Parts: sequence; structure tokens; C-alpha cells
Amino acid sequence: MPTRQKKIIHLSDLHVGYENLTSVLGDMVSRMIFHKRPASDYVVVVTGDLVDNATEESSYAATSEHLNRLEDAGFMVLVVPGNHDYGTGGRGYSKYVELFKQHFFGNPDITYPKLDMVDNIAFIGLDSTAEELNWYDSLWAQGELGEEQLDRLAELLASDELTDIEYKVVYLHHHPFAPKPLHHLKDSEKLGDILKNHPVDVLLFGHNHDGKVWNGNWGIERVYDAGSSTGKDGKANPHRVIDFSREPAFDYDAQF
Repeated sequence: MPTRQKKIIHLSDLHVGYENLTSVLGDMVSRMIFHKRPASDYVVVVTGDLVDNATEESSYAATSEHLNRLEDAGFMVLVVPGNHDYGTGGRGYSKYVELFKQHFFGNPDITYPKLDMVDNIAFIGLDSTAEELNWYDSLWAQGELGEEQLDRLAELLASDELTDIEYKVVYLHHHPFAPKPLHHLKDSEKLGDILKNHPVDVLLFGHNHDGKVWNGNWGIERVYDAGSSTGKDGKANPHRVIDFSREPAFDYDAQF
């Protein structure tokens, strides 16, 4: 019996700990568990800013409580960090890099790109914040992947490991397109060059809370900004479901 094609649910910018967003996430997770069955058909990808303020001691645990509910129900959950996951959002601290890895991956030595192979899909997670935690650029939150991570990404995409993979999904936190001051990935041009030379099928991100569709950029068929999935400050919050068995026009907002 053939394996059912996995679908992706793209979430981002949960900002757990901000006002009532912890309970908003809890309600959203309950609806996901109720409506999306079987859960094993879905991979949930969260593109950063899981918490609103990593310096608040309980923030990681509060987020994990709800993500663990998804995993317990049968969903696979993949995450990458955003600027708020390493500090306050406007100020980052390097100690949270390993703390985040330990808490959400169970391994402080994880490196990026982080590759997860799920059936015929390669999920490639990037950290677009860690290179901005030096003393001279730990303020603000523009985002930077850095030369070493970009080199590893190019090597991975060109490797034999991905030769027979049907779909490739790259996901990160910071926005590579929107030219907002201090909100545009610093090395987006270099990332674009890599993804043009080594085509992928999906590019997912968040950060700006816009929730827009950028399909076709860099020649990528599906390019999505998830907005803020918990609707922080009333911002756009599409809960986009990606179904590879259909054309991108059929991807939809599940409105959990």
C-alpha cells in the first residue's frame, strides 16, 4: 500500500508569553488536533519566534507544552529559532543559542542547516539569528545566516544525499524579500543565489507578520510568509496548509 503524501502546516511568530497568546496557541492546537486527521499525514513547520521573550524563564516550557500536544497527537513538529527566541526581540544573547537547541531538539550541538528527511521530503531548517549576536550587532533583528551556514547549505543541496528526494523545503525565520528597514535578511542575495543554483520546492519564513504569498521569487514554486499565527497585535495570521499532491493554487488557510 503506497505511503500517503505528507502535507505541511506552516506556522510562525507564536510569541508565547505576550498578552493572551499562550492561550490563543492552546486553543489553536486543540482545533488542529480535532480537524486534521490523521495527524500523521501532517508536518507542522514553525518558522521562529516561538516565544515573545526568551529571558522569561518559563517561556520555552510554555511553548513546548502545546507543541508537545501536537506531537502526542501524531503530528511531526519542526522548528527553527527567531530573534525573540534568543532574547527580547530587540536584543539577543548568545547563551540562548545552546539553550534553545537543548530545549527544543534535545541536543545543544545541533548545527544548521538542520536536515530532517520525512518520506520523500527534505526539510532544511536555517538559523537566521545566531550570526547577529555579536557585541556589535546584537541590537535590532534584521537577520543574518552567515558565510559558514550558507556554504553548508550549498553543499547540502548539491550532495548525493538529496539526489533522489522528490521535494525540498527550506525554512528560516527572517524575511528575505520585504525591504523594510531593519527587517530584511542581510545576506538574502547570497541565499537567493544558492537557491537559484540548487532549486528547492518550498521556502517558508515569518518575522514581519505580513502573511503574504511570494510564489515565484527566486524561481521557487511555493514561497510563504506565515505572518503571526497567533495574530499578535491583530497582524495577519494565515494557517497555511501545503499539499504537494495539488498545485500551489490549492494551498489554503485552515483558519485554526
